Amino acid sequence: MRILGIDPGYGVTGFGLIEARQGQYRLLTCGAITTPPHTDFSLRLEMIYRDMEELLRVSQPDQVAIEELFFGHNVTTGINVAQSRGVILLAIRQAGLPLAEYKPMQVKQAVAGYGSATKRQMQEMTKRLLGLSANPKPDDAADAIAIALCHARSSTSLLGQLHQGK
Repeated sequence: MRILGIDPGYGVTGFGLIEARQGQYRLLTCGAITTPPHTDFSLRLEMIYRDMEELLRVSQPDQVAIEELFFGHNVTTGINVAQSRGVILLAIRQAGLPLAEYKPMQVKQAVAGYGSATKRQMQEMTKRLLGLSANPKPDDAADAIAIALCHARSSTSLLGQLHQGK
């Protein structure tokens, strides 16, 4: 199964495509969709949408996993990320792909076994699970890979199967 993980943003949207087979994981590609700062925001959203359409077409995932929005202290940034996430969700929906959404704590729990894992712990576990010699770059791509791994590990668990059956 090919799983595309997405870490949404409006300046940088990370992506990571993995292959999951019988509890084994392989990184196929990763990277980031970027938009230039000081560009009209509606144009940035259009760029994200078009790049996401192209990424979905080229990578041909079987399923997509995306991180749910987490609002920190900066509400304005959160609103802009939410708008970016909206155009990403639209592209996924129009591509007709199955979509799973995960909270940051769920990703940490599934990948590192601890819902409050640090960024460094997450990177180490991601590297270990994929048999990589170095951490994937940029950090947004590493986060997206962790989201894909979370989906791979969650969707094959008994609880994941029960949840999907509802």
